[in-house]
Amino acid sequence: MLSLLGFLMVATFMYLIMSNRLSAMVALILVPVLFALIAGFGTDLGPMMMDGVKSIAPTGVMLIFGILYFGIMIDAGLFDPLVNLTLKAVKGDPMKIVVGTALLALFVSLDGDGSTTYMIVIAAMLPLYKKLNMNPLILSAVTMLAGGVMNLLPWGGPTARAISALNLDVSQVFNPLIPGMIVGSCWVVLVAFFIGRKERKRLQSSKYSLSMDLQTFAEEAVAADIPDYKRPHLIWVNLALTVALMAGLLADVIPLMILFMIAFALALMINYPKLEAQKERITAHAGNALNVASMVFAAGIFTGILSGTGMVDAMAHTMVNMVPESLGPYLPIITAITSMPLTFFMSNDAYYFGILPLLAEAATTYGIDPAQMTIASLLGQPVHLLSPLVPSTYLLVGLAGVNFGDHQRYTLKWAIGTTLVMLATALIIGAISL
Repeated sequence: MLSLLGFLMVATFMYLIMSNRLSAMVALILVPVLFALIAGFGTDLGPMMMDGVKSIAPTGVMLIFGILYFGIMIDAGLFDPLVNLTLKAVKGDPMKIVVGTALLALFVSLDGDGSTTYMIVIAAMLPLYKKLNMNPLILSAVTMLAGGVMNLLPWGGPTARAISALNLDVSQVFNPLIPGMIVGSCWVVLVAFFIGRKERKRLQSSKYSLSMDLQTFAEEAVAADIPDYKRPHLIWVNLALTVALMAGLLADVIPLMILFMIAFALALMINYPKLEAQKERITAHAGNALNVASMVFAAGIFTGILSGTGMVDAMAHTMVNMVPESLGPYLPIITAITSMPLTFFMSNDAYYFGILPLLAEAATTYGIDPAQMTIASLLGQPVHLLSPLVPSTYLLVGLAGVNFGDHQRYTLKWAIGTTLVMLATALIIGAISL
């Protein structure tokens, strides 16, 4: 019964947000509360929700101050040279801009942190999309696709969890993953090329092309008047501060939320020493920060109820038990395919520490190496990032200014394609055997 209610809860939630019946924030709060009441957990709801909110609180605080920090950097003009250089280099061609987005996201994702990647890429590229009237869903989709591939780096999170769950060596899992990641990266660039060509055709038939070509529009955008809140004379100071922030993130010297709080305070004081100017800049970005933070804390309620009621465990066992014994020899392929919905419905911790050991143990009866099962389990990560349980996804859609459900609908088919491309590569090179 718990398993059925869990699947119904997730399906109801997805339907409501993808059909725009409810906002993601409202659905994240009300849907799990309703199903928990149906399941008879009314008296336990408070502690469950508090546990979920507490677990997500550090991430929520980090995202708030991360948005404010990079908002200040955008206002001050840190990314303007990159934007202007890119505008000139791509000559106003939307296709080149989308491909450039993919390449930048793949490169920045080398740090393995999705939130950092989103903040840097969106901050750098969103002005281009706005100036050329491009669809911001393309920006959020391509950035996430790149992150879905690079998230498999050993220091990215999922791989470390999977390796530790089965007590494997990094080389046993990551080395065979490398060809798949390379091919997956090429796939992301190819998708960006395809989407970019479609966007180019759309813009060529838009009102802009009737009065001027895209190159002229780009040149005029670069030559636009500089707002009074820009601080071009402080660009090197801001760059040094941002580099120091990134170094601190990688070194993990202090908690991320504290690091962003300190960096934001320094950035605000350096660029806008007058209190009135500080208030204006905070107000300018407060709406975006509140929007992201509210969804993150709402997601804490969703995960708290999903875990506290035991629905997530029941759903996982149902999925595992659905695999017929005759399909045992194909468990790696089944694991790769099912990792998409499973990691979509639950956190990486729940999947890699709770489900993967069960799957790996079942696979040993068919002589399947645990390393193969681990590799297969990681291939669903591009789809996992679309889950409403991933806090950084709210940061991405918030920064890009797109609707969560619209982002899911736009990106899902490409994310599934990324998983299938990496799975095919793993089968061809023998990282996963039939």
